[in-house]
Amino acid sequence: METVFEALGGLNGVLTLADAWHARVMADEVVSHAFSHGFLPDHTERRAAYWAEALGGPTTYSDVYGDESSVVRIHSGNGPHEEMDRRAIACFDQALVDAGLALDDRLRRVLHDYFAWATSTTMARYHCSADEVPDGLRIPHWSWDGLVSPTNGAR
Repeated sequence: METVFEALGGLNGVLTLADAWHARVMADEVVSHAFSHGFLPDHTERRAAYWAEALGGPTTYSDVYGDESSVVRIHSGNGPHEEMDRRAIACFDQALVDAGLALDDRLRRVLHDYFAWATSTTMARYHCSADEVPDGLRIPHWSWDGLVSPTNGAR
């Protein structure tokens, strides 16, 4: 069965989506605040590698950039920010349109569900301090059926 990663066009598709999302959030007056401290020049490529791995693609993020703990730490210690999260999800939905990925309703829905889940759970779990994030977290994997259980080893 085709993975979500393959359905969105592999590395090119996920990079297109990451570019579109970044453009959307930088234009949003609330979400862009998260980037006010700056970001790495390869931010979009890193995000694309992370999403690719989470959606059934290669393990480039884990092999080159870090693990889930490092990603969650970046998003932690800023207190609750439901409005920013809601707007980031709306930017993602618009990025799906911008990237030409909204025409396939099944693909659009699974990508929306993944991003909304990640934004409101794993990235929002440690409001008080990034120091609370445990070491050794693994990137959660998402399939057509939702979150893949880490115990079954499937991607």
